[in-house]
Amino acid sequence: MAVTYMTEEGYNKLIAEINYLEGVRRPEISIQIAEARDKGDLSENAEYDAAKEAQGILEGKIAQLKTLISNARIIDEAQIKTDAVQILNKVKIKNMLNNAIASYTLVADSEANLKENKIAVSTPIARGLMGKKVGDIAEVKTPSGIIKFEILEITH
Repeated sequence: MAVTYMTEEGYNKLIAEINYLEGVRRPEISIQIAEARDKGDLSENAEYDAAKEAQGILEGKIAQLKTLISNARIIDEAQIKTDAVQILNKVKIKNMLNNAIASYTLVADSEANLKENKIAVSTPIARGLMGKKVGDIAEVKTPSGIIKFEILEITH
């Protein structure tokens, strides 16, 4: 599997989620399975089937998160520069078509959250911005055509 780059904060969130799933959700589902099993005939027990399905989904999620963690490389934030756009930079851009201004922080895929203006480096906008400097025009290919953005500011 490919290496996943993430911040220490993102890594710690994943560890906390794994701990919650293993320490809280797994025992809850085990209790549900035991209670459903105690009700008798398992062949016609919808409660038991639902609990077993929930267990399978939970175990899949735990395995997925553990794989992500095992392939994680924590980014040293002290090494982040602001001379050109790179991961963990906050970039202020202006849409050349409508003059709308937006700011985004470029993060690893696992840490992307549009509500917090964090976009994954794998998105078309982020890929178009990577390596650009303040004043550069980034041409971003989108499904609706090419959009031009001017880089106004790069910070950390």
